[in-house]
Amino acid sequence: MTSPQGYRTENTEKITNRPTRAEAEEAVRTLIRWAGDDASREGLIDTPARVVRSYEEFFSGYDADPEEILRRTFEETDGYDEMVLLRDIRLESHCEHHMVPIIGKAHIAYLPNRRVVGISKLARVAEIYARRLQIQEKLTAQIANTINEVLQPQGVAVVIEAAHQCMTTRGVHKPGVTMVTSRMLGAFRTDASTRREFMALISTPGGASGLNNV
Repeated sequence: MTSPQGYRTENTEKITNRPTRAEAEEAVRTLIRWAGDDASREGLIDTPARVVRSYEEFFSGYDADPEEILRRTFEETDGYDEMVLLRDIRLESHCEHHMVPIIGKAHIAYLPNRRVVGISKLARVAEIYARRLQIQEKLTAQIANTINEVLQPQGVAVVIEAAHQCMTTRGVHKPGVTMVTSRMLGAFRTDASTRREFMALISTPGGASGLNNV
């Protein structure tokens, strides 16, 4: 699917040959044995079932439609067309290369074009995409592209700041490193002053309370 601005949104198709719960639990037992432990000992006997239940939560985004979340909009805005910004949305995702956590926050803004959406829906879209196997660059683009496609606003901006445990707990072992990605569409890409306003708002301590200092 392609937006009016030419940015393609990505829809993940459901896997039709999904393994059974029993097969998933057996896969966990195999990994426990491969790690060098006894999957049948007391402390691990229920671990496969727990892991599968946790995976249902970690990856629940595959069973949700982010576009449908944004379908209900409101047009009674009294002509409001200034920036709508949701800051510091906590994100919990998993790296698709190592299946370890990505923990961070997202900032999402859009410029309405006659209609607005409930702010919780913006956080929900971010959550749905985050609860899939991801790389941060793709996650950032998916959130922005979907909002742009469904709401067709004057512009969309998404910035994600996150720490990747594939880098902090393995490999180069560099804790404290944060990755920042951004996606600017419409007015946020073409209008430097709009982009500066957005960046100022997400970087100012206290958010809106710091507007007088911007």
